[in-house]
Amino acid sequence: MSQTAAAAQRKPQARMDLTEGPIARTLIMFSLPVLGTSVLQSINGSINAVWVGRLLGPEALAATTNATLILLFLLGVLFGVGMAATILVGQAVGAKDLPRAKQAVGTGISFFLLMSLALAIGGYAASGQILALMGTPADVRPLAEDYLRMVFLSMPFMSVFAFMVMAQRGAGDARTPFFFNTLATLLDVALNPLLISGLGPFPELGIAGSGLSLLLSQATGLSAMLAYLYWRKSDLRLAWRELHLLNPDGAILRTMVFKGLPMGAQMLVISASGLVMMSMINAHGAETAAAYGVAFQLWAYLQMPAMAIGAAASSMAAQNVGAGKWERVEKSALAGVLINVALTGSLVALLYLVDPLLVGLFLPAQPVAIAIAEHINTIAGWSFILFGVTFVLFGVVRATGAVTPPLIILVVSLIGVRIGFAALLQPAWGADAIWWSFPASMAASAALAGAYYRWGGWRTAKMA
Repeated sequence: MSQTAAAAQRKPQARMDLTEGPIARTLIMFSLPVLGTSVLQSINGSINAVWVGRLLGPEALAATTNATLILLFLLGVLFGVGMAATILVGQAVGAKDLPRAKQAVGTGISFFLLMSLALAIGGYAASGQILALMGTPADVRPLAEDYLRMVFLSMPFMSVFAFMVMAQRGAGDARTPFFFNTLATLLDVALNPLLISGLGPFPELGIAGSGLSLLLSQATGLSAMLAYLYWRKSDLRLAWRELHLLNPDGAILRTMVFKGLPMGAQMLVISASGLVMMSMINAHGAETAAAYGVAFQLWAYLQMPAMAIGAAASSMAAQNVGAGKWERVEKSALAGVLINVALTGSLVALLYLVDPLLVGLFLPAQPVAIAIAEHINTIAGWSFILFGVTFVLFGVVRATGAVTPPLIILVVSLIGVRIGFAALLQPAWGADAIWWSFPASMAASAALAGAYYRWGGWRTAKMA
């Protein structure tokens, strides 16, 4: 069969060639499905929290919160390895080295599957001890343990699904992951009340039903996406004769782990900084803590465009690094920064316009807390434009293999500047020192990221 005839039998590819075409338009079109996935996941978490709170009460909601913190910690560690694999796939695709890209996918699948199975078995057995070490309240612990065990059983499906999503994005396909993340989200939202309450033919499982809903939705999303990729004859699928690529390649595995650990550590730095800041905020009373909680919920949406554009810029930069098109790497960074300023800036402006309305939805009939929340947003909301600049530049420099400098910048800005600023100025400024520490730290991280991008050695960094 001729190559033309063979190509004609292939299903249409959703993959974009990020080494060609107009940079800004390509970046926007690639980032939209990534943004859509983030929005869906946030809405999914909010809806499921409503189901648990309304059907099972505040103790169950507190239980899921404790278990979710553990899940986010574990996924944060695996996230770095997934990002390293994504960069390897992107560089290989950009270099038109498909066998190398498939090697990275095969090694990544094996690593994530084996690691998540170990976490599932160990975590299921040690759920009670983990919650005790966290200081989970005694009245919440039995419910949290039931839910956490189901979360650990979900880990193999969840982690492999997340890896496949990241690998597809590295290859230039953001639409396919969006479709199947949407399927998993809708399924999770639908199954939660059915399995919690035992409606119709479904068993009444209580809080374990919410965990089972997560397991079933992730397993279905992963299975459906894999089936679709094989049906479509995706470039990254491992054919029967290529299953030996699931045997991990030592060099690729070392690269994933040693380059991935600093990226995973970034998530730990962010989490640690958040916990310290929360302890400072709690000291100012329940109304201040509640007001910050509302502001934090709104900030999650301000961060989404930056995170989507940063992920898209990283994939685009990785492919162009692999192709040796350094001019496009530079232009993708500039386009990403400008698009982020426009999108995040628009969201910030919208937040300032409707802030009283949004805050009032979370804190009805609580004028003091509403006033504090509005004050927090006035001081800190605009600084998420700077967060977006940092995130985009980090995404670009990481695409070459420069993963340690972004970690150092985060430690300096979040631990040194943010926590230090708040701790030193609280005696004079009160709670305002905490709110101003957010713009101060984001300005520091944006300045350091810009300086490293301009004068640092990221252009000569290597993944291997």
